[in-house]
Amino acid sequence: MSDGTTPSASQPQNTCHSSSAEPGPGASAAGKRFRRPSPLDPFKIAVWRGLATVLPPLLTFVILIWIVTTINVYIFRPLTDGTRDLIMLYIADINPASSIPDAKRRDSEVELNGKTYTRLPSGKFISKQVVEYLKEKLGEDAIPADAQECYRQYIQLRYLKPHIILPFLVATLILTLYLLGKFVAARVGRLVWAAIESAFFSFPLVRSIYGSVKQVSDFLLAQRKMEFSRVVAVEYPRKGIWSIGLVTGESFSGIRSAANEPVLAVFIPTSPAPMTGFTVTVPKKDTIDLDVSIDQAIQFIVSCGVVAPPQPAQYMFEHPPEVPINA
Repeated sequence: MSDGTTPSASQPQNTCHSSSAEPGPGASAAGKRFRRPSPLDPFKIAVWRGLATVLPPLLTFVILIWIVTTINVYIFRPLTDGTRDLIMLYIADINPASSIPDAKRRDSEVELNGKTYTRLPSGKFISKQVVEYLKEKLGEDAIPADAQECYRQYIQLRYLKPHIILPFLVATLILTLYLLGKFVAARVGRLVWAAIESAFFSFPLVRSIYGSVKQVSDFLLAQRKMEFSRVVAVEYPRKGIWSIGLVTGESFSGIRSAANEPVLAVFIPTSPAPMTGFTVTVPKKDTIDLDVSIDQAIQFIVSCGVVAPPQPAQYMFEHPPEVPINA
């Protein structure tokens, strides 16, 4: 039986909590809200600042290298191989062992029709001039045993040098694009290309990829590209919300007659892909001309508002930035 002086196990004890006790929920929230700065914070900030500095040029170089590699693999290399094969059909002079007299088949060199031929390890005979050229450029031990491969390397080294083949391939590519553009512009070409595009759109996955790529390419390369006259701000999609728009024209005369006032056709691009958006017709009085260039507006939209055009000096003088006053 307890005398009232000794606390029982079931009664709360009036003990003092030391500073090492675990904080309660309120203290934990306060600790998260007012976190003490860590010694690693300056290091983290410097790392993120360095990453933000190096990432844009790095990604730019990666994209450029990818473009150059793609053009080389899918355009220039096939054109180079095709040109090499055409030249080989014209200059290749390969004689099988069966065309050589039996007495001379084992000789390293034979003379036929006034030309000297060299025997390869495969048993075939090719022009001595080709073998001597390959020995000079590659070395005697690096000459291929196959006759066709010898001619491929000979043509590659002698006729398809980079300073010769590159301008030729660029000119060929431009000529091909020109002929393709003229063909598509004709009636027959439009019909053929429409049939090809319908084949692309008939497959679900290909349709999605092709449609997206076509939108981007049409925006960047289409001949009938949009001409923007100036940058305006309109209250879209409702009053009180301002959107950046690019004026493209005066819209339909029917809308102008119904509104009984001047109207503007305004293209409102979406972030972060300004090649897509909405076209609205608004009264001219409901637009605000912005003193920014088209490029500055596009940068603002692509960056989702992060890269804003610099404010003019007069505006900064009339609207100085607010400086918080410490209590």
